[in-house]
Amino acid sequence: MLSRADFIFTIGYDGPAAVVDGQAKKRYGSLSTAALAEKGLFRAAYSSAIFSGNTGETAQVIEKYNKAAGTSFKPGDSLERLFGVFPIEVKRAIIL
Repeated sequence: MLSRADFIFTIGYDGPAAVVDGQAKKRYGSLSTAALAEKGLFRAAYSSAIFSGNTGETAQVIEKYNKAAGTSFKPGDSLERLFGVFPIEVKRAIIL
């Protein structure tokens, strides 16, 4: 299973391994979901909320995204497609 930081900064997959943005992980990996959203890192924030399984965090990210983007998404809308974030069981990470 990937660590939280590896999951939220995964940029793709190479076979059975996640490809992780190492610079972003190093710089922002310790931030909370709310802090990531405040910095405008909505994909990472949404990934963090998905990883935690906390629907309250997901709702916070959606609210902040709507405010920044002028959209009207609601909790329950399929934002996984918007951000390209899907929970997948991966055991290995390749850090770039």
